[in-house]
Amino acid sequence: MERILQNFLDESIGAFRSYKKLAEKAMKQVSDEEFFKAIDEEANSIATITKHIGGNLRSRWTDFLLTDGEKPDRNRDAEFMTDGDTRESLMNFWEAGWKTLFETLQSLTIEDLDKTVQIRGEDFTVVKAVNRAAMHTASHIGQIQFLAKHFRSTDWQTLSVPKNKSAEYNSYLAGKEDKGNYLEVTQEFAEKLGKEK
Repeated sequence: MERILQNFLDESIGAFRSYKKLAEKAMKQVSDEEFFKAIDEEANSIATITKHIGGNLRSRWTDFLLTDGEKPDRNRDAEFMTDGDTRESLMNFWEAGWKTLFETLQSLTIEDLDKTVQIRGEDFTVVKAVNRAAMHTASHIGQIQFLAKHFRSTDWQTLSVPKNKSAEYNSYLAGKEDKGNYLEVTQEFAEKLGKEK
């Protein structure tokens, strides 16, 4: 059981690292104008999503085991307004949130996984809180990827296996001794295809 719990912690950290990397690879493909552009009145821009993730992670993971995950100094509504923000300031805010998350996850012990934390006054096991955060973060990372792909259109540099290349990717993967990290291997494959064009 101890090994399973340690695997959960390790895999959670790995998943969050992949989410962050996917988002940043998508964000690198957009201009500053596109970074701040909402595709309709109700949509969030990449900038807004970046700010929201940074604020959410900072709030949830600061003093994670000791205080409610919805911190009194968090202004969630302000996370959805980017007037006066720059791309650099938002990326710094984003980094601060992720730093808090990773420092906290890396400090957790197997014993901590059996503890209870609160989010907005509701009790969660640590395992459930980690899974909840992963689901929330992943959904927003998907939004960032969607928007970046929308803006890049045919110039989009894929972050996963390209369309109609699954069989070729499987052959490529079968021939690799070191499968490595999925994200890195798929990027390597996509770059290889790009060079062959």
